[in-house]
Amino acid sequence: MVVKVKTWIEDDSEHLIFGGGKTQVLELIDETGSISEASKKVGMNYKKAWTHIKILQEYIEDDLVVVNKGRESGGTTLTPKAKELILKYKQLEAEVKAYSTKRFQEIFIADGNVIHCTKDKQDV
Repeated sequence: MVVKVKTWIEDDSEHLIFGGGKTQVLELIDETGSISEASKKVGMNYKKAWTHIKILQEYIEDDLVVVNKGRESGGTTLTPKAKELILKYKQLEAEVKAYSTKRFQEIFIADGNVIHCTKDKQDV
């Protein structure tokens, strides 16, 4: 057995502001230079990827993406603020996962009182 956690950021009214999905879209925009290509790689339609960006733009003061229009010079780039947000979110997510894994071990494993799984016949 392992403990699983998901980390996301909400506003005071419990609206989802930032999480794994938006992080992935932003990272793929950075990688591909294109919202369209990013949406294809993540397996969502273009409109949904744009919705993620619009939600971020609505709740976060700073611009996160710069859309350059034109056939020759078109494309989308992330702002330094977007890259900072990605790094901070990934740091938070990693630390939350590490802490939950540590506490799971302390609470469920360390005392020697192992949970026995009947479905797959493995001890925890």
